[in-house]
Amino acid sequence: MFCCPACGLLCDDLELNSTSPLSIKNACVKGVSFFEKAFAESSSKPSVAGKSTDLNTATQAAADILRKAKHPLFAGLGTEVQGMRSMMRLAEKASATLDHMHSEGTVRNTLAMQNSGWQTTTLTEVKNRADVILAIGTDIVSSCPRFFEKLVLNTDTLFNKPKPEIMYLGLAEESVKLPEIMNALNALMNAKNPLNKKADNDLIGGVTIASLKQILEKLKAAKYGVVVWSASSLKFPQAELTVQSITQLISKLNETNRVAGLPLNSGDGDSSVNHTSTWLSGYPTRNRFVNGHAEYDAYHFSTKQQLNSSDALLWVSTFNAHQPPACDAPIIVIGHPDMQFEKQPDVFIPAGIPGAHHTGTMFRMDSSVAMPLKKLRNSELPSLSDVISQIEAKLA
Repeated sequence: MFCCPACGLLCDDLELNSTSPLSIKNACVKGVSFFEKAFAESSSKPSVAGKSTDLNTATQAAADILRKAKHPLFAGLGTEVQGMRSMMRLAEKASATLDHMHSEGTVRNTLAMQNSGWQTTTLTEVKNRADVILAIGTDIVSSCPRFFEKLVLNTDTLFNKPKPEIMYLGLAEESVKLPEIMNALNALMNAKNPLNKKADNDLIGGVTIASLKQILEKLKAAKYGVVVWSASSLKFPQAELTVQSITQLISKLNETNRVAGLPLNSGDGDSSVNHTSTWLSGYPTRNRFVNGHAEYDAYHFSTKQQLNSSDALLWVSTFNAHQPPACDAPIIVIGHPDMQFEKQPDVFIPAGIPGAHHTGTMFRMDSSVAMPLKKLRNSELPSLSDVISQIEAKLA
């Protein structure tokens, strides 16, 4: 058995054959794709200015770029706990800004939590207790393909509970209507709000008031209700206010009942990266080091903003072959050996894939469990930690 890092569920019941062709038991489509790419033959080599070279020369070139930079940006950050620890050490030495590739969704959740707090649950609690699940702005399986198999349809629970009822509200293509819908749900929770006097067939965001009332009644009647959302799917301005509306609804329901939230993450190690950053600096990503001290700014320290002023970009993506953004400054890429570039970066170093080529640690999306990643195949590719250690040594 081994753990799959392809999504935030971190399913730990996968089985893999030791011979070709590849056969993985219990893996979802995301997991199969992840391991097929990880175990594919690759001739990828380090390069400098598009020309193949050895690891020592590539790490020296990367160190030279960072030594000259005054405001480098470390972005992408597709890695696990150990890889992020090494990135934090290097960022402190290089006075770098740090931002994860999926931080847009993470920041929406963070801003809502910082403003008013929230009440969330764990995957284990969903499996063992949930009898009503409301999915807001997500079909869930796009983010976590085995969610229903492992947490809804699974009959191996502590309390022999019935299969939970699932409700969907505002899927991705309708997410722009969610601010209006969420405001209406919160208003309907207030018995004195004028909205309660409107006709049941009146529409709000394309949903009848009768349907919204029905959703609330089912949540009020639940023994353990769970509200699931995916902040990365809320692609409209000030989406953090909608996340806050969701958390306010959960808080109001908890005055008389038991309801909890479950925010879905975006993957590529975003939960692990943010936890590690918070432990070591006191802040999640979108932070930076200045004279050895950490600073945090959820807006100005974003990749989009920093690309305008940074004089070097270090892009990390070890789980998947995500491309770096366009940048006029020198670009260093450390990542998946499958990386293909329209424009060659100044330095490219293919790295081992966590959970396939080397061990590691990841936090599940509910932040309650740290899962070990196993080494499943021998590889000559160095881990991100090894690459960063070499760069760090050459900066000394």
